[in-house]
Amino acid sequence: MKPSCGWSEGVRAVMRKYDLPFEDRDIINDPEQRQEMIQKTGQMLQPSVEIDGNMLADVSGDEVEAYMLANNIVEDTDREADAPTDQPCENEMGESEIKFR
Repeated sequence: MKPSCGWSEGVRAVMRKYDLPFEDRDIINDPEQRQEMIQKTGQMLQPSVEIDGNMLADVSGDEVEAYMLANNIVEDTDREADAPTDQPCENEMGESEIKFR
């Protein structure tokens, strides 16, 4: 995951919400981690999360949470995430806006 990115922070927030241990690998400052991600996922987009041997590539925190709930990895909870779970990186905000006249 990127050290500073809305998508990555959303994944972290979901892991914290369910008190799950996770290894946060920095693909920006560690080229070996980035190469491993590309090799395992076949693509360059992040965050990519490996859960019990299954790779989830280019996912939001919402998508990670949905996957874990659907696969009975976690049970639904009323706890709120401590950060937005579906927000782009700051430099990507507004890029996908479509403007009509």
